[in-house]
Amino acid sequence: MKSALILFAHGARDPEWRLPFDKIQRKIAARRPDLAVELAFLEIMQPSLPDAVARLSGAGHTHIIVAPMFMAQGGHLKRDLRQMLNGLRERHPAITLEALPAVGEIEPILNAVSDWLVTSARR
Repeated sequence: MKSALILFAHGARDPEWRLPFDKIQRKIAARRPDLAVELAFLEIMQPSLPDAVARLSGAGHTHIIVAPMFMAQGGHLKRDLRQMLNGLRERHPAITLEALPAVGEIEPILNAVSDWLVTSARR
């Protein structure tokens, strides 16, 4: 099974907004050269999630994991992402699409942010 990972973010008008996601993509790719890592955006920026899935599917990836780079389950994840994934599964029945929880719901990430904030606050 040829796997891939899509970092799925909201998107913004300011092109510099994507820089942290580019950095995360490069870090993952350096640690996992066997894993295709793509960025995709809900709106404004490119590529869109459907475009990223189509590209990965066309390259022979049969298992695609979507990692929502959101802090919580809002309407975009509860409704929009769910609808997009359902449509993508219909368009690409030969691939398995899996969605991870929002990064802000992952305990080690919350711990890392909390630790950083505690050490950053002056006494």
